[in-house]
Amino acid sequence: MVSIDLEEVDQVFRFPGLWSTQRWSLCQFRRADYLGPAERPLVDCVRDLVERQLGLRLNGPIRLLTQIRTFGLVFNPVSLYYCYDAAGERLEAVVAEVTNTPWGERHAYVLPYDADQRIVRFQNAKEFHVSPFLPMEMRYHWRMSTPADRLSIQIENHDDAQCVFDATLQLRRRPLTIGSILTLGLRFPLMSAQIMGAIYWQALRLWWKKAPYFPHPPKQHTIQQTDSATTLSAQPVEELQ
Repeated sequence: MVSIDLEEVDQVFRFPGLWSTQRWSLCQFRRADYLGPAERPLVDCVRDLVERQLGLRLNGPIRLLTQIRTFGLVFNPVSLYYCYDAAGERLEAVVAEVTNTPWGERHAYVLPYDADQRIVRFQNAKEFHVSPFLPMEMRYHWRMSTPADRLSIQIENHDDAQCVFDATLQLRRRPLTIGSILTLGLRFPLMSAQIMGAIYWQALRLWWKKAPYFPHPPKQHTIQQTDSATTLSAQPVEELQ
């Protein structure tokens, strides 16, 4: 995954054919892969969404954590927009943009962030169909660390009784260089295909086991505004190892 300041996309993706915003690049950042109309700046769409949901007008940097296109293919189960204050030091909100497959629909959750805690927890109602083996009547529990040299993100699906699904991501920061660009494009050229393959393989296993099936609801549109998440009481928890 890459972390990009949305105000610096054109400066960062400046190597045509290798790493750019143009087609036919080994690695490509495509505006249309993210929330809002493709003709509008992504940073403005994120700021407008946060203002609608939290009543907070952002004026600091927004850094996107995401998979970008390699060989023309991308799939992001979730992309995260880290929204900072004007000094670029304190997190004020996180926007989680969820994508489902094979429908290719997107939905954004806005999470208010308590930057006084190193690790923050949130929960919110599920509002978007992702898996035919998980019902809509669930809640997401989020556990996030503040971005630093290491980053931890955990998402759990809870029904009324227990956690039924858990996805955890542990990342370590590395500088963006020509070498790391080549590594991303050549060592992990089909990461999105691997992610989708793993999702479909798990779905096949659940189908084979006759797990309960929940059909896709009437067509969901790409949603740009949702009820904001509610914060849990943010208590310090164990340090990342």
